Amino acid sequence: MRIINLLPQGPLEYQLVNQLQHQIHADVVAGIAPDTIIALEHEDTYTAGRRTQPGDAKNPHIPVHNVDRGGRITYHGPGQLVLYPIFKAAEPVDVVKYVRGLEQSIIAALREGYGLETTTVEGRSGVWLTATDTKPERKICAIGVKFAQATTLHGIALNVTTDLSKFEEIIPCGISDAGVASLQGEGIELPEQGALAQAAQHLIPQIVEDLQPLREPDRLAGITETPITQTESMLEQAARALAEKQSQAESAEATATQADATQAETAASNTQEGHQA
Repeated sequence: MRIINLLPQGPLEYQLVNQLQHQIHADVVAGIAPDTIIALEHEDTYTAGRRTQPGDAKNPHIPVHNVDRGGRITYHGPGQLVLYPIFKAAEPVDVVKYVRGLEQSIIAALREGYGLETTTVEGRSGVWLTATDTKPERKICAIGVKFAQATTLHGIALNVTTDLSKFEEIIPCGISDAGVASLQGEGIELPEQGALAQAAQHLIPQIVEDLQPLREPDRLAGITETPITQTESMLEQAARALAEKQSQAESAEATATQADATQAETAASNTQEGHQA
């Protein structure tokens, strides 16, 4: 499993990383790249999965990116560890089994790495802390995934030192009767520097080990981390591709606007000619 560690880059723009993960996904599907996990931290952003409902964004003025994963609306930002596993799955593909496997990997890693007991909640994806006398059930790690051409996309978001007030702008994952949590907020002792890197070191080996039964047997290999110079090159390539895509979208929008204006002028001219007649 190749690890692309983008954490040293600091918080990254969502669209840039989304472009990168789709490029890597295409390469994994084509068989020209190994199974991969991207580790990163996003800039402040809200993303809406395919099941998002109109009322999920309590603040209608926040910018929201519509994405092609499952689930509903969530927040990504500084202090949150995001992992995107991208791997070719063994047949038959089983999305539910994959999500349940991720949940158990995270639960095991949090117990082993931090002594934190977490659990799952029936009917709700992700990893949770049980309710107490003063706190409701609260999600500490969200999961939203997709399979395309038997290969995974998107992944998990673990709140490490996340500013949980950011979730107040939305109904996280469409769940209104529960809360959100972070390792820091639960009193876990964390290093002043490198808390996300530490969390990644706990989670990634556990996830890689537990994913083995779901991956194509001939793609199993040890964990290797991509050199920093290569990750920077990947980001530059993704930035160029994203800029080109945005330019094409702006050009198409300008063309459509011009066409609408021309059509409106023609309709007005015809109406005026009709009145003169």
